[in-house]
Amino acid sequence: MPIDALTPYAHVADVQRSVDFYGLLGLELRNSVEEGGKLAWAFVTSPSADPNDAPARLMLAQADGPVDASQQAVLFYCWARDLESLQAELSDSGVEVGDITQPFYMPAGELRIIDPDGYVVLVGRLS
Repeated sequence: MPIDALTPYAHVADVQRSVDFYGLLGLELRNSVEEGGKLAWAFVTSPSADPNDAPARLMLAQADGPVDASQQAVLFYCWARDLESLQAELSDSGVEVGDITQPFYMPAGELRIIDPDGYVVLVGRLS
């Protein structure tokens, strides 16, 4: 039997900070667990108007030790229809956003962002 879904699970230094960051990309908090008055785990997803669409999903958990940005060996790939608007909104929110590039595998355009824990977030343009 094949699996039905795959959700990245990232350890982060501050779960609330990460929830806030991914909120800038349109992900909404769906579930969470608190320990000692602080978020210890969170599940965020994109809203999906079409039940046949696979939403963006991410689980975040409080890291047990320091998060070393140079050791983040995974990246998150997302898609958006309007990279220019996303780039402007993120920049206006204080997020350092890269230029829109056209790599060979995404000639429609791609944007690079680094999340607060050093994870690379690439956003390709849906055409």
